[in-house]
Amino acid sequence: MAQTLVSVSAASVSSHGFYVFRSPVTSPEEAVEAQTNEELADVAADLPPASQEAMAEYFRLQQNLLLMTLGLTAFIFVSVWLAYSLHIALNYLIGACVGVVYLRMLAKSVAELGRERGRLGSGRLAIFIGLIIFSTQYQQLEIVPAFLGFLTYKAALIVYTLWPSILPESMAQE
Repeated sequence: MAQTLVSVSAASVSSHGFYVFRSPVTSPEEAVEAQTNEELADVAADLPPASQEAMAEYFRLQQNLLLMTLGLTAFIFVSVWLAYSLHIALNYLIGACVGVVYLRMLAKSVAELGRERGRLGSGRLAIFIGLIIFSTQYQQLEIVPAFLGFLTYKAALIVYTLWPSILPESMAQE
C-alpha cells in the first residue's frame, strides 16, 4: 500500500489568476524538501538584489580562499612527501583536489543564495561520498590521507580567518 502524501497547497492560484497544480509528494522527505524549497523561494523573493560592490567583495574572498587552499595543499603535499612517501602524498593530493572541487561547488551555491533557485543541492555530498567509496574500493588508495586531503579546505578557512589576528595590522592592510 503505497500512500501518497499531498502537499498542503496542492493547487494554488498564481499571480495571474490561474490555478497551478503541483505533483503529489510521495514521501515525507520530499514533503519536507518541497516545503523548504517553497520557504527559500519566498525568502529569495523578499531579498533585494546584491550590489555590485558586495558581489565583487564576495568574489575576492572566494579567490583568496581558493588561493589559500591551493597554497596550503602544495605545502602539505611536499611535507607529506618528504616525511612519508610519494604514495601517501599522492593519496593526500587526490583528497585535496576533491576538496577544492567541493569548495568551488560550495562557493557557487553560496553565490546563488540570493537568486532564484529551484532546490537544495546534494551534489557536494556526493563528491565526498564518491571520494570515500573510491578510496575503499581501489586497492592502491589509502582512506586516511585522502580524507585529510579533503579537509584541507577547512584548514585553509581557519588559517584565512585567523590570518589578520596573527599578522601586525600594518602588514594585514597591504
